[in-house]
Amino acid sequence: DMADLEKQLQDAVAKGTRHRIIVTDGSFSMDGTIAQLDKICDLADKYQSLVMIDECHSMGFLGKTGRGTHEYRDVMGRVDIITGTLGKALGGAMGGFTSGRKEIIEILRQRSRPYLFSNTLAPAIVGASLRVLELLTESTALRDQLEENTKYFREQMTAAGFDIAPGEHPIVPVMLYEAKLAQEFAAKMLDEGIYVVGFYYPVVPQGKARIRVQLSAAHTRAQLDKAIGAFQKVGHELGTVKNLVAAATAPTGPQVVQNTP
Repeated sequence: DMADLEKQLQDAVAKGTRHRIIVTDGSFSMDGTIAQLDKICDLADKYQSLVMIDECHSMGFLGKTGRGTHEYRDVMGRVDIITGTLGKALGGAMGGFTSGRKEIIEILRQRSRPYLFSNTLAPAIVGASLRVLELLTESTALRDQLEENTKYFREQMTAAGFDIAPGEHPIVPVMLYEAKLAQEFAAKMLDEGIYVVGFYYPVVPQGKARIRVQLSAAHTRAQLDKAIGAFQKVGHELGTVKNLVAAATAPTGPQVVQNTP
């Protein structure tokens, strides 16, 4: 809500605040929506504010070269602080990072208590993450494959009649709205050899239960078809789709598509 954000900034200016900072997720983990960073940066310039984004669900695959939301929204160089994790697309099991101008990082090193009293990461985790950064720099093949998989899955699921918000993010929420239905749907999907997780209140707003699908560059077309076919079959059994594709056309086979965190 850019109008509300501008009002908050105007109120902050009216109160005579010396420092202002806009903090947002780059991509929102439960919906797969992408922040309007271009508009946010315009407001930050207008009201002399810093911009900080969390890129845990963006770094490594959003943008033409996988640099994240700031590349996707064409605001490279306009974001002051970027935080992210090594535990998702960057391949590590734990850890994260904060990046920004030298002056900002020096302040954090001197004053940030969580940093001052933390332990260093294991060398193996650092090495794995550095290698992932090298791979992302050398080629966009994995990023491109993920983009292709995401587009295909979204198009096929929408055509099958499932309620999926338009978007390009590989986090794809299949909206079911009722918590009990989401649990039952996930259980039946497992019976079909597909592991998915149902999310419902309090993880998401009440009445907004969904199956959250997380696509991977490693998924093959056959695996995606198997998953889509299972969604169609279970959707038919539970009456959750708007335009049902005949179950007879669904792919068959014993494959399992893993829905990884």
